[in-house]
Amino acid sequence: MRVVCLISGGGSNLQALLDWQSKGLLGDAKIVGVISNNAGVYGLERAKNANISTSVLSHHDYPDRLQFDRKLIELIDYYRPDLVVLAGFMRVLTSEFVSYYANRLINVHPSLLPKHKGLHTHRRAIEAGDTTSGATVHWVTEELDSGNIIRQVEVPIQTDDSEDSLQRRVLEAEHTLYPSVIRDLSLGLISC
Repeated sequence: MRVVCLISGGGSNLQALLDWQSKGLLGDAKIVGVISNNAGVYGLERAKNANISTSVLSHHDYPDRLQFDRKLIELIDYYRPDLVVLAGFMRVLTSEFVSYYANRLINVHPSLLPKHKGLHTHRRAIEAGDTTSGATVHWVTEELDSGNIIRQVEVPIQTDDSEDSLQRRVLEAEHTLYPSVIRDLSLGLISC
């Protein structure tokens, strides 16, 4: 299964995927390309260090989201992916993009969806008095963070948690959750 990862920043989830791949733990999945909408981010270095092809496509070079997404589709399709993985890609995608990659596009979100969609999930979980947070891998649909849930992992919220401490523990959980989902998709253990 050919995988393209989209990133916007440091790429810690990407690194987890690369680590699993280098250890032969990603099943039949193989990361064949990494695309960032931001030049100079550390995630691109992570990919280059693993000898993975990288590309940058800046959304600032396009007048609107639709034109950017159309160019992004063209760039992604160069790699002939079976799966497109959003790994910290901080762009809301157009319906055209999402439809084009229907049932081939996944995301990891730092909450137990459907709770706390969007940004600032850790702060909102603490402020709501939640006792548990976590991470969710889901199929991407036109509605933000609303696609069918593939798998979740719970992370307890401790009484002394700050937004930062909770974020660190949830991210650590993501680093096992995301690769395991991609492995299981590649082995046919999960279907859409």
